[in-house]
Amino acid sequence: MCATKVLFSRCFAVSKLNTPILSYIQQNSMSVYPNYYIEPIYRKETQQELVKTGEISKYSHIPTKATLNGQTCSDSYDPVIALFTNYVMRQGLKALAREQMDKCFENIKRLQLEKYHKCTTEEEKLKIELDPKKVFHEAINNSKPLLQLTGVKRGGVRYQVPMPITDRRSEFIAMNWLVDAGKEKDRKVRFAMQLARELVDASNNTGKVVKRKQDLHRQCEANKAFAHYRWS
Repeated sequence: MCATKVLFSRCFAVSKLNTPILSYIQQNSMSVYPNYYIEPIYRKETQQELVKTGEISKYSHIPTKATLNGQTCSDSYDPVIALFTNYVMRQGLKALAREQMDKCFENIKRLQLEKYHKCTTEEEKLKIELDPKKVFHEAINNSKPLLQLTGVKRGGVRYQVPMPITDRRSEFIAMNWLVDAGKEKDRKVRFAMQLARELVDASNNTGKVVKRKQDLHRQCEANKAFAHYRWS
């Protein structure tokens, strides 16, 4: 009789645990949210667009995930700068990476102001961008490659085949190139200053990173005869 009670209690416990949420957690153990939870909409611009289109009412009763620490609706928050800060970060030292980025933007401001005060005409002054964030975004856009070389083996020979890449991959490559260029310095130049110089040069479509992108495009142009191996 006791064994029957124990068996019944075990079966009852298993039946209680068999819920949709627990079954989802068992299938997707890396997430604490069920699959019907949506990503949080924390940007004011996106919220205003939803209000204008009238789609904001669709999200009133839909379960939403909690926002992360870095997700904020502050006007000073920039997702591209936050992503670049993560690429600069080493060994989890996020505070140090943010400090380096703040110094970098300060150096960009100083470099641009020096050029601004050296100008003699108003037309030359208008061409100089004094906002460090705009200089940063322009540098990222000018550093993005359109193609990349991928090794494809055909007949025992490995060919370097040019292939188009997505915008996300292109942004990733450009940011890594800029970080690597910031590290190429001597002991007299700090990382923040070297990175600021590279960003200013890239915003003017010059510098090491832009040259690296152009060299990659030349290699892709030289290997365009192997482009058909992409589909074979």
